[in-house]
Amino acid sequence: MPIYNAPTKDIQFVLHDLLKVSEQDIPGFEDLDRDFTSAVVEEAGKVASEVLHPLNVVGDTEGCVMENGVVRTPTGFKDAFQQMKDGGWTAMDCDPEYGGQGLPYVMHTAAQEPFVSANMAFNMYQGLTHGAYSAIYAHGSDEQKQTYLPKLTTCEWTGTMNLTEPHCGTDLGLMRTKAVPNDDGSFKISGQKIFISAGEHDMADNIIHLVLAKIQGGPDGIKGVSLFIVPKFMVNDDGSLGARNGVSCGKIEEKMGIHGNSTCVMNYDEATGFLIGEEHKGMRAMFTMMNEARLGVGLQGYAQAESAYQNAVAYANDRLQGRDVTGAKNPDGPADPLIVHPDIRRNLMDQKSFVEGARAFTYWGAYLIDRAHKNQDADADGLISLMTPVIKGFLTDKGFEYATAAQQVYGGHGYIEEWGMSQYARDARIAMIYEGANGVQALDLVGRKLALDGGKHVMAFFEMIKTFIKENEGNEALNKDFLNPLKAASKDLQAAGMYFMQNATKPNNALSGSYDFMHMMGHVCLGLMWARMAKAAMEALESGASDTEFYETKIATGRYYMARQLPATAMHLARINTGGDTVMALEAANF
Repeated sequence: MPIYNAPTKDIQFVLHDLLKVSEQDIPGFEDLDRDFTSAVVEEAGKVASEVLHPLNVVGDTEGCVMENGVVRTPTGFKDAFQQMKDGGWTAMDCDPEYGGQGLPYVMHTAAQEPFVSANMAFNMYQGLTHGAYSAIYAHGSDEQKQTYLPKLTTCEWTGTMNLTEPHCGTDLGLMRTKAVPNDDGSFKISGQKIFISAGEHDMADNIIHLVLAKIQGGPDGIKGVSLFIVPKFMVNDDGSLGARNGVSCGKIEEKMGIHGNSTCVMNYDEATGFLIGEEHKGMRAMFTMMNEARLGVGLQGYAQAESAYQNAVAYANDRLQGRDVTGAKNPDGPADPLIVHPDIRRNLMDQKSFVEGARAFTYWGAYLIDRAHKNQDADADGLISLMTPVIKGFLTDKGFEYATAAQQVYGGHGYIEEWGMSQYARDARIAMIYEGANGVQALDLVGRKLALDGGKHVMAFFEMIKTFIKENEGNEALNKDFLNPLKAASKDLQAAGMYFMQNATKPNNALSGSYDFMHMMGHVCLGLMWARMAKAAMEALESGASDTEFYETKIATGRYYMARQLPATAMHLARINTGGDTVMALEAANF
């Protein structure tokens, strides 16, 4: 069976050495001292390794089964879900008014990572619920909040998001699900939704579906979409559960991965629904859920790569194959371990430098969300809006790439199911698709986010890099190995942005380069994270930190990223500069 151990030391490094959470002027951060965060992260890691990870292969092999309209989750899932609820893990950053613990979102993120690494499919049940909680919390009426949030906080009831239909995914303006007003202010919801994660299961008393639908007579296209609460069971005035609503699971989707999560076709047959927010403003409410989900999906990308990496390292140290070209390292054995070979080292360093950089990038994003929400900081809100498609798109692309790279370390054994490596690749693959396919993330970044508020936020990002470089250019070690590569990569990114501006009259030039730009920006963001982490590690060593090996390893890993990964920005810039003509050269019939 594969292994998993939560990287608690590295999580603590990101929280305290890099982000310095306890020193931030954000409400609630003053309580995040090292002892407190260590207790939370260590316990989350224990739950992940002892409770969730053993069920990962169970969920993959058993999957979910539908019996008489009820979906049965894999063996052990119900007990594990109860332990998650009893431990308060579902309520960490929820409002105490509704039974939550009120911790910052960055702590929710830090605790979630081990859960996702240990069992991604399982964690989706609470992950989608958290998103439903956030949407109702932000846009629901006081009555809706009092009715639904306490139960969603504890996961006594779980939640879903219902967007996709058989004929429309990205283009939600094509939606056919309709909402017909009732005399009492509710609506009759009719239609079919597909790919609904956790749409039906046996681990909660009620399931609260958030459903996009069109109210008859509303505007055409996306402007006519509204958001509704559609509970599986109606909720009585006293909070007890009433009659079954007109919503049912048509079937469970047969998927490539995340078999432990019940991905359902959901049928709505004049189900009673309750409008969230204003009529025809459903996308605004849904995107509260989507933007949070996109950071969570970016986390899924690198969290699966983290698990795969841990197993690849263990295998590379154990498997004996060939001899070190510089001299035998295991002279008493028939061969040396795989890890002596430079190409295996390259593979593992690619994985390690990505995962650790991605962790820093994601936690920084969570910190920005806290600053935006708790401090009402518009600049932080604009910056995380800019970063969200990069976190989602870049980290999931690379997460899948490195999950398969870890599989490669095993050779033929990586292709054999008993070693468990294919599950990481299969589970990671969906993260590139759902919550907005990565091509759409790239279009969102280039087509909308760069120009947000007149380009204010991307310019602030460039200024952030420039300021960091200027403030630290006197540090010779940092300057040579980190600042100079970061400066070069940032110039590449700015040159790409300038190309888009100069070709504004030719939109295909920008759209053809959007995917490269997203990856270029992802590399620059990780480059900035690595430069900051290297500085933090150097300062720790200078202050006499006892764990010198950890900090020296951190610097060496960052040096690898800057030397071997960050130069990819030049390649992406070269592609962007070719424009859209070569991309669009063929007629549709010639493909």
